[in-house]
Amino acid sequence: MPDTSMLEKLNQKLEKSEKKLRKAINDEKVLQHQLKQLTRKERTHRLCTRGGMLESFLQEPERLTDDDIMLLLKLIFHRQDTQELLKKLLERKKPETP
Repeated sequence: MPDTSMLEKLNQKLEKSEKKLRKAINDEKVLQHQLKQLTRKERTHRLCTRGGMLESFLQEPERLTDDDIMLLLKLIFHRQDTQELLKKLLERKKPETP
């Protein structure tokens, strides 16, 4: 008889552990979903903010097409002085490596 009682206890313990594991897996999925949402919101905010910054420099932005804006940006970002400034800005913001 003591063997069956021990077996029942072990089975209960196993069930309890499996339940905890399922909960932990579900919690992980919820956290991953929340992280994706925050990352997406952060990106959307950044795109809207920077798009607004760009529009503030354009004359009559509603008259320009997406192709017009792309052409303008290509010309600006292919300039040597723009490339050098961008490189300096990126170097300044580079994360420190241990």
